[in-house]
Amino acid sequence: GSVPMIFPCSAGATVVTGASSGLLPDLPPDAVKSYLQYRFPLQLAADFYIFDLQTMVADTDEYGTITDLVASKNARGGQGQPSKIERDFTNPMRIMSLSMPPEYADDIRDSQFAFERAMSKLTKATSGIRRGLSVEIDKDVVPAAKAAWEEGRVALNSFFVTLNTATGLENELAVIPPAGPNQFQEYGRSIRRYNEFMKKTKLCQNRGGPALSQAWGQLMVSGYLQDSCGVEPLEGYFFQ
Repeated sequence: GSVPMIFPCSAGATVVTGASSGLLPDLPPDAVKSYLQYRFPLQLAADFYIFDLQTMVADTDEYGTITDLVASKNARGGQGQPSKIERDFTNPMRIMSLSMPPEYADDIRDSQFAFERAMSKLTKATSGIRRGLSVEIDKDVVPAAKAAWEEGRVALNSFFVTLNTATGLENELAVIPPAGPNQFQEYGRSIRRYNEFMKKTKLCQNRGGPALSQAWGQLMVSGYLQDSCGVEPLEGYFFQ
């Protein structure tokens, strides 16, 4: 194919980095392993947060879907599937906080708790509202959902800033700018590439059935999808 051009931009990673980059050699081996395993999925989670979830909080027709994203599936007594929010955001935060040195672990834990609080506010704002369900929707609902999204954005960014500081890889994880007309431009990552990535991923998941979607995170990191589904390699997607 054609050689992708790399435009220097203020946000996000363009220089390919690995275990010997930045301050990674100074971190405990577990922290390095966790970081290298989770940085791609975490940036993808941030892409979802800005490109999809942000649009959804402004549209009450999507509130049923939001409720499903945040709520665990029958997670009684630790059984059942974690929600998308747990799988893609809070679990990696927890794992990173356990592997990082204390001076970073505390900050990561603070970010995690702040993010969880924001998500529970989002659940509260959106619960009980579903497309096709004729309920009177209070005028405060959308502003409350948007405020919860904003609170989550700030918490997620604080987590990314801590990781960028700990790894010494400045701006490797792109933080999400506040809502506004130039937000996507400032974010510096492509919504077109995101939509394409997600579309191909979904097609691939649908072909593989539910067993595949449970092992998804692992497959994504292993490169299986890229080979069998024509999904853009995660590394290329990350370092855009």
